[in-house]
Amino acid sequence: MKVRMLVIQSRSAWVVCLFGIIAAGIASRLVHTGLVIIDKHLGDALYAAMIYVILRLIWMTARVAVWAMAVMTVIELFQLTRIAAHMLSSPHWVVRIAARLMGTQFSFSDLFVYALGIGCVYLFDSAAEIRTAR
Repeated sequence: MKVRMLVIQSRSAWVVCLFGIIAAGIASRLVHTGLVIIDKHLGDALYAAMIYVILRLIWMTARVAVWAMAVMTVIELFQLTRIAAHMLSSPHWVVRIAARLMGTQFSFSDLFVYALGIGCVYLFDSAAEIRTAR
């Protein structure tokens, strides 16, 4: 019995994947299990995977993973400026949401989790490309 892997080739499939990642990320923030790996790190990994998929929709290149990690690193380093933390006290809800999306506290562990999220979606993407090449 042969097991076939889901192949993401079309843009519409990537869009469906993107919405699935967003839904899972929101769910990971709304449902609290008491486990840090699920309550905090799963959402972070999905956030990084979302960036990968967005870039994958724009570019069809093997370097998407590198660019996704660069974007996530810049966002994480931006937190060191404390600008996003100050944005939380804004009277404008859009500014407060943007601050939440960027994050407000720098963490090296976040960079590791981002790399895991990007790595997982990259491996899935690479395996799908190898299968279609055969």
